[in-house]
Amino acid sequence: MSPSAIDTSQNGHAKHVDSGSSIFEIEDTDLSRLLDKPRPINIDRNRSFDERSFSEMSISLSPPRHFYRNSENSSRTFDHIDSLYSTSIHGFSSPRSNGFEPHPIVFEGWEALRRSVVQYRRQPVGTIAALDHSAEELNYDQVFVRDFVPSALAFLMNGEPEIVKNFILKTVHLQSREKKVDQFKLGEGVMPASFKVLHDPIRNSETLSADYGESAIGRVAPVDSGFWWIILLRAYTKSTGDTSLADMPECQRGMRLILSLCLSEGFDTFPTLLCADGCCMIDRRMGVYGYPIEIQALFFMALRCALQLLKHDDEGKEFADRIVKRLHALSYHMRSYFWLDIKQLNDIYRYKTEEYSHTAVNKFNVMPDSLPDWVFDFMPSRGGYFIGNVSPARMDFRWFCLGNCVAILSSLATPEQASAIMDLIEERWGELIGEMPLKICYPTMESHEWRIVTGCDPKNTSWSYHNGGSWPVLIWLLTAACIKTGRPQIARRAIEVAETRLLKDHWPEYYDGKLGRYIGKQARKFQTWSIAGYLLAKMMLEDPSHLGMISLEEDKQMKPHMKRSASWMC
Repeated sequence: MSPSAIDTSQNGHAKHVDSGSSIFEIEDTDLSRLLDKPRPINIDRNRSFDERSFSEMSISLSPPRHFYRNSENSSRTFDHIDSLYSTSIHGFSSPRSNGFEPHPIVFEGWEALRRSVVQYRRQPVGTIAALDHSAEELNYDQVFVRDFVPSALAFLMNGEPEIVKNFILKTVHLQSREKKVDQFKLGEGVMPASFKVLHDPIRNSETLSADYGESAIGRVAPVDSGFWWIILLRAYTKSTGDTSLADMPECQRGMRLILSLCLSEGFDTFPTLLCADGCCMIDRRMGVYGYPIEIQALFFMALRCALQLLKHDDEGKEFADRIVKRLHALSYHMRSYFWLDIKQLNDIYRYKTEEYSHTAVNKFNVMPDSLPDWVFDFMPSRGGYFIGNVSPARMDFRWFCLGNCVAILSSLATPEQASAIMDLIEERWGELIGEMPLKICYPTMESHEWRIVTGCDPKNTSWSYHNGGSWPVLIWLLTAACIKTGRPQIARRAIEVAETRLLKDHWPEYYDGKLGRYIGKQARKFQTWSIAGYLLAKMMLEDPSHLGMISLEEDKQMKPHMKRSASWMC
């Protein structure tokens, strides 16, 4: 029995039963007090759309046919569209409505999302990264673990769990394969970054080919894939009330292998995970080597999800004990040393250096002269955020969207810190939202700094791609964070901005420019997670109870051992 046991009632919905066996008790019903208009929260799933078929809607909004051409030696993804994607409309239920007229692009988004579905042996197993024919020379025709997460959540919220279950089982099967880069064998728990379906027309058979980083640009293994996999497994369990998938020996083993990699003891003196550049959503050299906020927040969330999903056998209990200890250390470390508000900024500005012994205030020996000029203007009097990286003699003060939003959803951020992050977004709307939500990081790197840090990467030029580009997919994370903090009006405003352009621009991967005014110079069209991210945001605003799938409430017994800064106060 997991720490938060799940009981399936007669009507098929799941109820959480407090077993009292873990300090991490998930109080999802507390979400109701965070909403503008308090309402009972159905933490399992209130279906956000009524059953309607596309024929009843009298629409035909398929993307242009040329976006589905097949490349040589590619998977079946783009080939024989009518047969391969025959379940796109007929095999899945259509979007549902709660009695109001959705925005017109919702229907177009759903049809585009369904056309991205990949079949393996006549079963849906994921969605490809993009339906843009110009992506064929790269790997946009593959199913990426991180990219599929928003698609999976959209299908779960629409009452279509089969594709998510198939994806979870196929990826955990791929995890068990031997993984080598040149002559070096990767850790057993490494999850694939992506996979594709290979079709042998002679034998009329299909196989799965996975990439664990050996084919990636820069040859970096994805650290985040395993975390997203655990988070998605928990979301599936919460949505369906079905614990049998997580209880399967394959899934239990998959979680333990991931945890073994992350919880192993070594030389590091910090509870955070040491990672290379390119190991997460920012999959190119961008100066995030060390302890990037995105990985630490996902690590924290995956640990808490695993604590709910692991069986309480002897091995499971051992992992649970290790998880609890790590969570305590990690939460203290992140809340203490990664947090930045105006008070903390002023303290760093006055730091003394070369302090020895455990009594040192400047524990990482950060030089005050290394503070960038922009951060003094960027930091409002009310607000704060988790900075990008902390390591010896270095603090990366950049704002990273994904890490801060996941920190809110996982309750790595205290309620005061979560509110302060929302304050920062409101105060710096032009910089972080602009004309297309949402900046992946802020600010950009330019000139000499760009040359040194990115290695003169032409894709990551100033205000482009990962270097200050705007990514529509992030709107679902912003929306979830807004709902959890009781600030849905921020999400509504951001979604309204996105709706003016996303469909007209054919769902680009990212936008360029200080305000996100221009379609990215190398952005693929019909990017699946841009589509799914928008649909997710709309469904969560329509029915906030969906938030229970991807939100964890603050642990009541683990209070931060530090004083609150004045800027956290509302």
